[in-house]
Amino acid sequence: MRRMSQRDRREAIIDAAIEVAMENGLGATTVRDVAGRMGSSSGLIHHYFESMDLVLAGAFRRVAEKDLATSRDELAVLGDPVTQLAHFVNTYFSPDRDPAFQFWLDAWSEAGRNGALQQASSSLNVEWQQTLLTIIESGVDSGDFECSDPFGASWSILSLLDGLALQIVAHRTVLSRAQSIVWAAGTIERDLGLPSGALRHQAPVGASAL
Repeated sequence: MRRMSQRDRREAIIDAAIEVAMENGLGATTVRDVAGRMGSSSGLIHHYFESMDLVLAGAFRRVAEKDLATSRDELAVLGDPVTQLAHFVNTYFSPDRDPAFQFWLDAWSEAGRNGALQQASSSLNVEWQQTLLTIIESGVDSGDFECSDPFGASWSILSLLDGLALQIVAHRTVLSRAQSIVWAAGTIERDLGLPSGALRHQAPVGASAL
């Protein structure tokens, strides 16, 4: 059997940590759990990672980066800022994103006790904000949006979307996805000077139904 490289071994540990965290949550994932999933000893985990905090941060970063990359790939093939923003809003509440949002929920819960996880979640949060900021600035430049503070608007909109999406994941029976999209789209349309219904009417085929 081929001996695994150091990089491959670290990746395998992260893979196992993701599997365990999907079942137990990031905060309840232990060295013993990850080692057991791999059929190895806890000593192996400590050999490749200085702490379990780094393993958890690596697991979160892997899931969050994949989610962000998927969103950016989808946005890249859409032509105008209104369509891009409609896609951003509608797909933010897709059931396909629930596992990633569960990781975000866990990461924010644990960030105060885990410095590595705090750093990872903070940097990825900024990446999402920058993605949204690019759309808003493009829309202002094209004349589609009216916004004097795109930076502030990007954080405000992202916070609104996060709040609603995390409510759906954490409290599955309180808010519906459809209603959340209506509320979010309506607020964003007003903030960016868009006609009522503009984002919903422009939603790409395949986006979450209203």
